[in-house]
Amino acid sequence: MLINCCLRLISFLSLSHLAAVASSSLSSPLSASLPTSIMTEFPPPKDYSHLIIDGWFHERGPLWPGQAFTLKIKEVLYHKKSQFQDVLVFDSENYGKVFVLDGVIQCTERDECSYQEMMAHIPLYAHPNPQKVLVIGGGDGGVLREIAKHPSVTEIVICELDADVISISKKYLPFMAKGFDDPRVTVHVMDGAQFMKENQAAFDVIITDSSDPVGPACVLFETPFYNAMHGSLREGGIVCTQGECVWLHVDLIRPLVKSIEPLFDTVEYAYCTIPSYPSGQIGFVIGMKGGGGKGCKVPLREPEEEVQKELKYYTPEIHQASFVLPAFAKRAIFGDERG
Repeated sequence: MLINCCLRLISFLSLSHLAAVASSSLSSPLSASLPTSIMTEFPPPKDYSHLIIDGWFHERGPLWPGQAFTLKIKEVLYHKKSQFQDVLVFDSENYGKVFVLDGVIQCTERDECSYQEMMAHIPLYAHPNPQKVLVIGGGDGGVLREIAKHPSVTEIVICELDADVISISKKYLPFMAKGFDDPRVTVHVMDGAQFMKENQAAFDVIITDSSDPVGPACVLFETPFYNAMHGSLREGGIVCTQGECVWLHVDLIRPLVKSIEPLFDTVEYAYCTIPSYPSGQIGFVIGMKGGGGKGCKVPLREPEEEVQKELKYYTPEIHQASFVLPAFAKRAIFGDERG
């Protein structure tokens, strides 16, 4: 769920209403451990240090009101503000390294495999011969790592707006950032929407690893952005974007699906389980340009034996199962026409 590179200007997501939660009587271990120069650059709540209380990180957000996810911290490894966002990396007791942007967990060492593998392999194995792949966002390198497992892919392009996300991931998250080491990868630190505008009908698969639809990131969940992806796809191409959580966000998912159904030949929704994301689940909106309406529910290829041994989450069986939605979600997202 990394901050996307599709915005020319990104303002910080406001969580100022959470500041009252961190009473002045509760001291933050993060505040005590950081140099004064860092803390004065962006005083609370903009540095999100108020989310660390008594050695625990508490993730709270406007898209999941009334609930929180907490992790016990072993050590804060990095905490500074990039040009665009607050960046925090810490080592946790049970989830390994944890990467946080603007107070929201992007990935943990323990469970990142489910999100990265499904986001990459669902569209790639649903395509008969993917060669050119574009990643929007994804500056931690995890999706790149998974794309690189496909020998048919000849070119992998990533557009990430925040260069600090890339450099910090390479230093603290090498298990994901090793995706940048593949010689097929080309990095553009720029606006992905502009890049797609300049590269029409160029890619077989486009993967958008985006932030949540709050504030300026809302544009990534609107029809114009999907128009840009559609234009940059080759015929038979597939887009896969972060699709939020069916337990929390069907009121966001259904309007998006409805708005882009006239654009793509098929629009489908899949999901995976991941403990460190809100309500333990995250979805994917998947659209196909052309393809005769067959969609992406059945993989056209399967991982080679050695690749499957490396994978921790994805299998051909879970590929198909991921499209089977609970009854409430199926009705809420697709309406009566699909049951």
